[in-house]
Amino acid sequence: MGHDAEDEETPPATPTTAAGKDQEEETWNLQKQALINELSQKLITGDLQAKIEAARDIRKHVRKSSVKTRSKFGAAGVIHPLVSMLSSPNLDAREASLLALLNLAVRNERNKVNIVTAGAVPPLVELLKLQNSGLRELATAAILTLSAAAPNKSTIAASGAAPLLVQILGSGSVQGKVDAVTALHNLSTCKEISIPILDAKAVSPLINLLKECKKYSKFAEKATALLEILSKSEEGRVAMTDSDGGILTLVETVEDGSHVSTQHAVGALLSLCQSCREKYRELILNEGAIPGLLRLTVEGTIIAQERARTLLDLLRDTPKEKKLASSVLEKIVYDIATRVDGADKAAETAKRLLEDMVQRSMELSMNRIQHRAASCTPANIPSA
Repeated sequence: MGHDAEDEETPPATPTTAAGKDQEEETWNLQKQALINELSQKLITGDLQAKIEAARDIRKHVRKSSVKTRSKFGAAGVIHPLVSMLSSPNLDAREASLLALLNLAVRNERNKVNIVTAGAVPPLVELLKLQNSGLRELATAAILTLSAAAPNKSTIAASGAAPLLVQILGSGSVQGKVDAVTALHNLSTCKEISIPILDAKAVSPLINLLKECKKYSKFAEKATALLEILSKSEEGRVAMTDSDGGILTLVETVEDGSHVSTQHAVGALLSLCQSCREKYRELILNEGAIPGLLRLTVEGTIIAQERARTLLDLLRDTPKEKKLASSVLEKIVYDIATRVDGADKAAETAKRLLEDMVQRSMELSMNRIQHRAASCTPANIPSA
């Protein structure tokens, strides 16, 4: 029950002359238009079984068609009757229309907008509530596809779809979860939406999904973007620390993620630490965040570099006036690495040097603590 749509269309065998080719193409186009008109008429005027068959045929033809053919189907008036079928008590009618609409929407902005304008979102939200996992996840895929069009985002956001998509994050199939994350990410990128798209219930499933995926994947970029948004609220921050391995997963993403996912992950960690340094500083340090943050100050995007420097300043235990500016330290180490291993290997060498420096710094600190403890007598202990 796949919903993938291909963007290719193969005309009949190519004639040997240009005139013959033009004639053949015209005949082919007329045949296509006749088929489109026939299916459209069947969908509009036929009985329920005829409509189901027409919807299935539309899906079959659209899957292997071009964007232009999808537009022709849309112009032939098939969208409204297909949307009406989404509310049918007959599950076969719902599934057939859903698959047809999904394939009409793929790679076709006008059809996406027209499907939403025709009223598809409320019945799709109802399908998200069904126990039927197949229909529920097809509806998720449809909302994902429709939410990619900017004019549709506010309508979908206002429909109550987002909390249902969050439920799918925790209980859907792998494909359902991927589609739900992408749909939520599509909605979160719309600046005009004033209502919250996410609540803290999304944190735990997002952390679990991020644990399981490659940290440099496009999926990780979307998941970390959502987590960064959630880190702006107190409920979201608490959920991150309550999630098993929540902070560790963000630290691992800082170490292994793409430029985009590292930027979002360090943004989430920074939000935690800025909200309450006393509460989150040790939690972040205990997960070994320093090496990844130091590397990010050299290799990250401009935004990620700035966030990493700010977070490193918050994580340091030395008074602000005594610390060496992190940007100066990173430039020194990077310059050394360039001279040692060349420019193409400098980033990796700098990371290794910085890790060694951090390790040595920690060892020296521990030695100083042990030395003070050994030399401290009861007489030296300050009175309360």
